Amino acid sequence: MADLEIRDLTVEADGAEILRGVTLDLDKGRTLALMGPNGSGKSTLAYAIAGHPAYDVTGGTITWKGTALTELTPDERARLGVFLAMQYPVEVPGVSLTNFLRTAVNATQGDGEDVPVREFMSRLRGAMKDLGVDESFLQRSVNEGFSGGEKKRFEILQASLLRPELAVLDETDSGLDVDALKTVAEGVNRLQGPDLGVLIITHYTRILRYIEPDEVHVMFEGRIVASGGPELADELEEHGYENLKTTA
Repeated sequence: MADLEIRDLTVEADGAEILRGVTLDLDKGRTLALMGPNGSGKSTLAYAIAGHPAYDVTGGTITWKGTALTELTPDERARLGVFLAMQYPVEVPGVSLTNFLRTAVNATQGDGEDVPVREFMSRLRGAMKDLGVDESFLQRSVNEGFSGGEKKRFEILQASLLRPELAVLDETDSGLDVDALKTVAEGVNRLQGPDLGVLIITHYTRILRYIEPDEVHVMFEGRIVASGGPELADELEEHGYENLKTTA
């Protein structure tokens, strides 16, 4: 049994079927890349794993370490170590980055005890330094006025502090220039290890030049239509997604 098992998953949003029988496995210690064109259902899979209420699981299962995620609320999933880095991180005016992160860490660490402030701030400043986030951000509201690159760095900063066991990165590379992409990729690589499974969702191969996946899966029209090693991403770079239409 894999740590994450997705079996014959079907998902609807606004009454339209988006995922049409997705099956996927991911173990901790491994990194999978999920690629595909716009509208193929990649982000829908991410939101279904995280428990977004707008996405209705109409069939199949999502199991994480033997627990059916579809029966849990998003916060319960987070406490089980599930983390989603969103494609479009939202602004939260009036909530400071520091308070947001400390509340999240205390809510998900699981032992009922708050992390001491000094320990938390030491961890936070270390993670910020690694990701090139200026300490002035500690006084800012969550994502308010952030550039695209700053928002994506903040998503990885959250993961660094929350220490999830399953990280779903939904188009973390979108909108990043080369320098920001390298910084974010380095942050993800620092998180990798035997206790973390990573699912990278992306259109393009450029982030896979810095984060090497163990497997690559391609989604088209709500289905997985191709699977392979890192070389599959190179084939997509060369030939695009048009050839997949015949296999969907």
